[in-house]
Amino acid sequence: MTATCPYSPEDGARPPERDDRKSAELVSRKLVVGPEARVIGGFGLVRELLRSNLTRQAGVGADGEVVPDPTYTSVFFLDGDAHKRKRQAISQFFTPKAISTRYRVVMEETSDQLLGRLQAKGRGRLDEMSFELAVTVAAQIVGLTESDQSAMAKRIQATLVGVRLPQMAWWQKPFGRVLTLAHGLRFQILDVGPAVKARRAEPRIDVISQLIEEGYSEQGILIECLTYAVAGMVTTREFIVMAAWHLFENDPLRERFLQAGEAEQIAILEEIMRIDPVVNVIARRTTSDADLADGSVEQGELLVLNLREANVDQAMVGECPHMLDPDRAKRRKINSYLSFGDGAHRCPGAQIALNETRVFLDRLLRVPGIRLQRRPDLDWTAELLSYELRNAVVVCDRP
Repeated sequence: MTATCPYSPEDGARPPERDDRKSAELVSRKLVVGPEARVIGGFGLVRELLRSNLTRQAGVGADGEVVPDPTYTSVFFLDGDAHKRKRQAISQFFTPKAISTRYRVVMEETSDQLLGRLQAKGRGRLDEMSFELAVTVAAQIVGLTESDQSAMAKRIQATLVGVRLPQMAWWQKPFGRVLTLAHGLRFQILDVGPAVKARRAEPRIDVISQLIEEGYSEQGILIECLTYAVAGMVTTREFIVMAAWHLFENDPLRERFLQAGEAEQIAILEEIMRIDPVVNVIARRTTSDADLADGSVEQGELLVLNLREANVDQAMVGECPHMLDPDRAKRRKINSYLSFGDGAHRCPGAQIALNETRVFLDRLLRVPGIRLQRRPDLDWTAELLSYELRNAVVVCDRP
């Protein structure tokens, strides 16, 4: 695959730069930032702020999520020592060893089952297959294995109504709170409760067993289950479909992916996420004035850290920043982009998402006769300030 900048100017004219992004136009139309926020998109300053202790979470719902007892606050909204303790407690479930010894087999077996059904029918929807895979893997990590996985996924999706509360009109918020409570209660009764009961009787190697050992209440366990389940299921679904879309429509890239080893396949997926990240922005509130290497901030500022813009900062990633180039990170000596965040709040499941996407797509693209019959519908989800991909149809030869 040729990854050089496609510059062949005639008469001194420079042609338009190649742009391989699929979601940029949608995001540019739909992503709206309030006038009170300062948007930062330079790679260096965004990374420096994410790695510093100068900011606190300021995302949707953050102000109402933090309570005095950290066991009743999602790890996403904690900072400092409380956040560090929670992250350390669950870090064992996201290590490379855990992926290779516990979750790889789940990824492989589930992918084989999904693709077996695809071949039997001759067609299937990518978003449905990827969601089933993401649900199964996340459920194993968290410990939500005592209820019907498909029904549970729908219940978790329904709880996202709570994320919309800050955007609701004053007269809508009471109804929104009731709905949020109802969906959360249903998830607690039908999914979390049975899992907790089973693990009190027989602990396992998963998040729920760990929380029980640490003395968490069922409400505290519910909060953590929602946190990791939503993050592990909803965003990974979009990741898998976006990566598949790129690979189906780029023959040289697909061939390289299929011939590559695991490390190179991961590098290809990270480059896809560099130009089409699922998470576009992260909001932070500054806690003090500071002069940093790449800029300065003032106490109390509301910052919107634009990960999408930072990932194409030419000062960091080099020329043709919108072109998909799997060799870019190695050539530029970049350890990681910002698609999964950075610093203390970097997504703990980043390697899980990358590995399950790699396992599934490696198998999918080897199915005889596989092809993308219908491109995904590219829509916007205001709750997560992100794109969503639906109705992508793949077809293949039937045995």
